Amino acid sequence: MTSDSADRRLPSLAGATWLAAAGPRAVLGALEAGGFEARVVGGAVRNALMGYPVKDVDIATTAPPQDVIRLAAAAGLGAVPTGIDHGTVTVIADHQGIEVTTLRRDVETFGRHARVTFTTDWAEDAARRDFTLNALYCDGDGTVRDPVGGYPDLMARRVRFIGEAADRIREDYLRILRFFRFTAAYADGPPDADGLTASIALADGLDQLSAERVRAEMLRLLSARRAVETIAVMAQAGLIARVIGADGDVALLGRLVGIESGLERDGDPLLRLAALAGGRRHLMSLGARLRLSNTESERLARLALPDPGFDPATDEAEARAFLYRFGVEAFRDGVLFAWASSGAAPDDAGWRKRFLLPQCWRVPELPVRGADLLDAGLAEGPAIGRVVRAFEDWWIAEDFPDDKLRLARALSDLVKANRG
Repeated sequence: MTSDSADRRLPSLAGATWLAAAGPRAVLGALEAGGFEARVVGGAVRNALMGYPVKDVDIATTAPPQDVIRLAAAAGLGAVPTGIDHGTVTVIADHQGIEVTTLRRDVETFGRHARVTFTTDWAEDAARRDFTLNALYCDGDGTVRDPVGGYPDLMARRVRFIGEAADRIREDYLRILRFFRFTAAYADGPPDADGLTASIALADGLDQLSAERVRAEMLRLLSARRAVETIAVMAQAGLIARVIGADGDVALLGRLVGIESGLERDGDPLLRLAALAGGRRHLMSLGARLRLSNTESERLARLALPDPGFDPATDEAEARAFLYRFGVEAFRDGVLFAWASSGAAPDDAGWRKRFLLPQCWRVPELPVRGADLLDAGLAEGPAIGRVVRAFEDWWIAEDFPDDKLRLARALSDLVKANRG
């Protein structure tokens, strides 16, 4: 379908829970009461038609931004001009933030900072979007509108650029990564040929993107249901090397994803990124290249330091020592990464048992405090810290004994040794 008129062949979303919710109803009602058209657009419509959960509801309208603010206030709704230069106002309704954007057409495009002008033409607004399945609209009564033929692509599980793929990419080179991310999330077959060809031809444009935007898109891509197949295509085309500075170890990524699936565990995009980087030698540079957060960089740094306790062939005491010192998350990260690196099967019983150790063994608390040493006659000062650290090292090496007499003897010996 290529016009704005309703098509009886399209399904209706009337009665959809998310469309009937108080927030969207209030916003749509306020805009329509002011004499403007308003429709839900993009991800909510796409996901609803595909049977996927609807998370965020975005609304497109013929109302200019100032009218959106005025009508929201008149209806008792909050309004925040979150992107007013580009026509976006976030309206707060029923404790839900709903982005309302005035219909736009591009006047000049230079990435995410394109210069736009407002319009009342729904076809113009659709034409400036990235993929056909993201340019589906829905009226408040559930009528679906398809100005650019997105519904057939959606039903065919095909991600296709609107118009010429190269033109859409030149408007914002992040669309190369978005193309692969949406393919991994929504497509069932290989990437659209035209989109793939244009992405490879214009790959130099990726160098213009900020590290923060690349990071966000890559982590979303690595979370998608067909991440491994899609990443393999990107790696073969040389796109992964351009993004992360390494060719990409698709086999290691695939083994990790298989292990996560076998454990019925949600995919961890940061751990998958580490696997894709090809192992420990690239982990230290990855944080700086993609501007990862301090927490994310620390997780990668820990992975770069393997520990014998991860391997089920070692004594379990090694694993308990690591768990005590670094915590459950670091332990699970390490075991998963080591498991995938080992080449062991996703259902390997030994590796599975080692991974599940935190469910069977609770990390104990150190059974001595500084006050205990004062009670034992040790004077305040540096010796207190030395004895606590020495006791802790002994306690870990002995695999966390809890016999009170044994603990008391060990502590007494250390106190005596440090009195002089």
